[in-house]
Amino acid sequence: MKPNWRNVMTKLYAVAALASMLMGATLNAAAAGPASTGIKNVVLVHGAFGDGSGWEAVAKILEKDGYAVSVAQPPETSYADDQKYTRAAIDAMGGPVVLVGHSYGGSIISEAGNDPNVAALVYIAAFALDEGESCAAIEQALPPATKAIKQDGNGNFWIDQEHFTADFAADVPPAVSHFMAVSQVPISTDSFTHKVTSTAWKTKPTWYMVARPVDQSPARTHDGEARQR
Repeated sequence: MKPNWRNVMTKLYAVAALASMLMGATLNAAAAGPASTGIKNVVLVHGAFGDGSGWEAVAKILEKDGYAVSVAQPPETSYADDQKYTRAAIDAMGGPVVLVGHSYGGSIISEAGNDPNVAALVYIAAFALDEGESCAAIEQALPPATKAIKQDGNGNFWIDQEHFTADFAADVPPAVSHFMAVSQVPISTDSFTHKVTSTAWKTKPTWYMVARPVDQSPARTHDGEARQR
């Protein structure tokens, strides 16, 4: 099978951008304290409809570069649960960390970043919510880019499998996107609608990467949030 060069370049760009941000976070922390050796711990937080395996390529490269990596596994069953599992990953590192979130993971790190062990935050095409904001409120402020997200009788949201590749994983091989569709993690109404009460990005060093092109609603939302913050 020929490599999907768009996917490869997207991943390499994301890793390069994240590495640059991590270097900035390390230098910032070093400047803040005497004789600091820099931060080498990174906690990665996934977005909605997926799990931590989506960070695999990034985690491998960061580990190769000498970082200690923990991939948090928030279950998306409630915002409180997502905070609990993310803070557990932070605490398990046993020292200062750079906390990284993608998509809905940005909502999670906005509050989990208040943990005293979090030295800096990195948003990768993520929701950088302010106090009183929720992912749902931000999404509803824009015309919907997809009608494929459905709610079941238990209050969980899913992406219709027929539209999953086009709406969620258009730049990965078909076999991979198919498995992502059948193994997707639904996000609860509580996770999606929870309003953030205390934002860490206001008090801690923060970096933000906006993904291009911004033809889908989440991407346009993140672009606007990055400019506002």
